[in-house]
Amino acid sequence: MIDDEVSMYPMVPFTALVVPLQSGIVPDGGRDEIFQLIFTVFLVLGTTVGVVVIGYMLYNGYKYRDRGDQDDDGIDRPELGELPEGGGGGRKLALSLLLSAAIVISLITWTYFALVDVERTQPAEAENALNVQVEGFQFGWAFVYPNGNTSDTLRVPEDRMVKLTVTSRDVFHNFGIPAFKMKTDAIPGQTTDTWFRPNETGTYQAQCFELCGAGHSAMNANVSVMESGAYEQWYANTTPANTTSGNATGNNTTATDASATADNATAANNGTTAA
Repeated sequence: MIDDEVSMYPMVPFTALVVPLQSGIVPDGGRDEIFQLIFTVFLVLGTTVGVVVIGYMLYNGYKYRDRGDQDDDGIDRPELGELPEGGGGGRKLALSLLLSAAIVISLITWTYFALVDVERTQPAEAENALNVQVEGFQFGWAFVYPNGNTSDTLRVPEDRMVKLTVTSRDVFHNFGIPAFKMKTDAIPGQTTDTWFRPNETGTYQAQCFELCGAGHSAMNANVSVMESGAYEQWYANTTPANTTSGNATGNNTTATDASATADNATAANNGTTAA
């Protein structure tokens, strides 16, 4: 019986600060969209800083280059071992430090609130979210839907939040779907919660990201993102007994029962004829 729950929201006290910032300053969307935006911002800003710094170095290197025996062009070049003078009393240095600190602190703050948004679920979306329980075992995954249907393939609708409650039947695992930039621990006797929102149909792969035994590398599962109508049709045809591995068992049982009934009827008819 699972009675403990591990919170995946260590920043909840600050959630109230995030809501007013959802006007475009802090990114909103699926995990993959948020992480892609953070990566793009860091890439652009880092490239810009690199271009400015290297460009300024090259400019000063060219401006103060050694001209050999050429006539003096009026530029007061520093001599070897000479301390710089006329720097404005350190104002340039202070300005550069303050500007750099403001950029770095702003970037850290923006990223922090973006990551807080990743770990919290939007109330409007959470009401319509699909809740699926994920159970890890050596060496596979089982996905249990609200109606009790169990499958070894995670089928979800397109453009709808999917909330996962993850646990393990045996040892520590780690469930993740690289395409959606999500990953969480699967701990025996405990549950961890996470979410993602797929925005494109297709088949993706879920993996175990924690070494859990000899079959760890093969502990994968398919994630099928379906159109909303196709998903609803599939889900309507599922029952608690209609599991991925249970279909064949159910069909075999039905066939066996039918065969036994036919054999009994034949035997009864033979007995009546003989009498």
